[in-house]
Amino acid sequence: MKTSAREAVRAVVFTALFLLLLLIFALIASGDQYAAERARMIEEDLRGRDITDQVVLDAMGKVPRHLFVEARYRDSAYADHPLPISEGQTISQPYIVALMTQVLRLKPSDRVLEIGTGSGYQAAVLAVIVKEVYTIEIVEPLADRAQKLLADLGYRNVTVKYGDGYQGWEEHAPFDAVIITAAADRIPEPLIKQLKDGGRLVMPVGGTPFVQTLTLGTKRGSRLDTERICPVAFVPMTGEIQKRKEK
Repeated sequence: MKTSAREAVRAVVFTALFLLLLLIFALIASGDQYAAERARMIEEDLRGRDITDQVVLDAMGKVPRHLFVEARYRDSAYADHPLPISEGQTISQPYIVALMTQVLRLKPSDRVLEIGTGSGYQAAVLAVIVKEVYTIEIVEPLADRAQKLLADLGYRNVTVKYGDGYQGWEEHAPFDAVIITAAADRIPEPLIKQLKDGGRLVMPVGGTPFVQTLTLGTKRGSRLDTERICPVAFVPMTGEIQKRKEK
C-alpha cells in the first residue's frame, strides 16, 4: 500500500513537470524568449511559497513583466526583487504583486481601483483577472508611459489617470477592491468610502520609510476590519496624504 502511494505521488509530480516543460517549449516556440524565466518565477517564487490561487498564477504567467521594466533590467525582470523604473519609483517584486492580488480574492466581474500605477505591471495583472481596472498615478511621466504601454499591449479594460490617488476616483465608485502600491501611515478615508460593503483593500501601512506592514482591510458597513499580512518595503505615498501628515 505504501509503495502504491509513493508511486502515485511520483506519477503526479512527473505529470506536473511534464506539463510545465510542454508549456515552456510552447512559449519558446512562439518566440517568447522569456518563457523559461516566467515559468521558473511561477513555480519557484510564487507556487513555491504561498501563492495558491490558480487564477493569480495564470495571470502572472500571462503578463510579460520584461516589457514593464527598462531594457537594461530585462535580464532581471523575473527575479524576485524590486527594480527601478525611473522617477525614483520601483516595480514591486513578483511575489508581492501576486500576494497583494491573491488576498483581494478577485472575481471576473469585479471593478478594481489601483493607487500608484507605476510601470503598469500590477494593473496588467489585475486586468487579466477582473472586468475593469481604474488606476491613478501621481507622477505624470509614469502615468503617460503606463497608459501607452497598456494600450499597446491590448489591455482595453484598464483606464489610467494622472492625479493624486488620495481622493480616489469617485465617479467610478464604488469598487469591489482597492489596491494601493505606495505606503502611508494610515489608509486614506476617501478610499474606504469608495469601497463596496464587503469589499477588500490592501495597502502597505507604516510611518517609517521603506519599512511597513502589508495590511488587508475588509469593509463591514462603515467600518474597515484590518489584518496584518507581512512586513514589506514600499516607496511612500506622496501628494495630499503627505500634506496632511505635515500639518
